[in-house]
Amino acid sequence: MKILIITQKLDINDDILGFFHHWIEEFAKQAEKIVVIAQSVGEHHLPRNVEIFSLGKEKGYSKIRQLFNFYRLLFKNLPKINAVFVHMIPLWVVLGWPLYKIYRKKVYLWYVHKSVNLMLKLAEKIIDKIFTASKESFRLPSKKVAITGHGIDTEKFKSQNSRPTSPADEVAGGRANLKSNRKFRIITAGRIAPVKNYEILIKTAEILKNRGFDFEIKIAGGLAMERDNVYFEKLKNLIKEKNLEDKIIFVGSIPHQNIAEFYQGGNLFVNFSDTGSIDKVILEAMACGLLVLTSNEAFKNILPEKYLTSKNQEEIAGKMIALSRVDFDPALRDYVVKNHDLNQLIAKLISFMI
Repeated sequence: MKILIITQKLDINDDILGFFHHWIEEFAKQAEKIVVIAQSVGEHHLPRNVEIFSLGKEKGYSKIRQLFNFYRLLFKNLPKINAVFVHMIPLWVVLGWPLYKIYRKKVYLWYVHKSVNLMLKLAEKIIDKIFTASKESFRLPSKKVAITGHGIDTEKFKSQNSRPTSPADEVAGGRANLKSNRKFRIITAGRIAPVKNYEILIKTAEILKNRGFDFEIKIAGGLAMERDNVYFEKLKNLIKEKNLEDKIIFVGSIPHQNIAEFYQGGNLFVNFSDTGSIDKVILEAMACGLLVLTSNEAFKNILPEKYLTSKNQEEIAGKMIALSRVDFDPALRDYVVKNHDLNQLIAKLISFMI
């Protein structure tokens, strides 16, 4: 197989899209040739059978110039490949359709989001197959959808022997007491934006503090858009108002290649976002051996009740305290390895393209 991959950004250091570098590495292992057209290109370390082209966003090129480059690169590369794989952006399906048709290339789209817009509807008419992680991850009814699971590098995202001790470990070790001398480490990751509902976590922290629970919270993530700075300031003011400066830390964005170490430093990963689809960061945390707590509806048929919650802060606080007494749960990692392993995902995708 010789595959043309079209994506937003190729940069191993990016905190949001850095994971896709690992996808391309795996594609390169399982295909003869990979050609990547990315809107923006940063640092990368890929095998010799991967050829990379940028539309020039990182150089400040205008959208018109990027579009010109897009068509120029399609003319150059479509004759050389067998199939086109578009990652997350239906626009590239629609814009490239005339050339895909001329060169008789099958086109595949990976899409994981509850949003359904006009561009996605148009792309669905054009596309040969749509890949998505779960039923909840693609909300447009279509016979072209294939549910494949996510792609988590389970060799990278795994637990460490140096996992921080939790109160549950102390109970297991015969050192139980009413107030553990170990802080319960609660972590989360994702861009700083209203959809992530970080204010719920802050209000829950106030309840935990008032109950005398010993904990710390670390939030990894940066600002994806300038408008999100208003939300960030609101969060910082809320933390100050509730006297939680010593409990909650914003650690900033972490390159995806380093995020596994962040997960491995926690006891519980929480997520209260409104994505409505299987959130990749939750799966990464599970693969690293963390307990998880989420209000995401997409996990209701996946996780046991103790790992699920509403957005009610009293309920969340109660479940956090209960989970502080739970030891490592190998079933969480086993689920990710069985259903969302990156190697297996790429093999599935390529099998559809052959």
